[in-house]
Amino acid sequence: MTSLTLNAEPIAQSVETSDSDLVVRLTDGRVLSAPLVWFPRLNNATPDKRKVYELMGNGVGIHWPELDEDISVVGLLAGLPSIEYRAK
Repeated sequence: MTSLTLNAEPIAQSVETSDSDLVVRLTDGRVLSAPLVWFPRLNNATPDKRKVYELMGNGVGIHWPELDEDISVVGLLAGLPSIEYRAK
């Protein structure tokens, strides 16, 4: 039996939000989308505050300094919502 291994770490290129979704474009062409409600800090923020983000570690994560929110690309790929959402 063989197993799939990643040859390269998934890297974020850009981030967008709508009223309902977080959308992350990766450098390999994939587009990840997750419900914004999974990330209460983002969901409760204004659209202008959600636009202010930084790519961490050359794109392995996303940081919103004004909102104190960090999201890893690997976590998004795994379908993991924030701890605050899971604590509900």
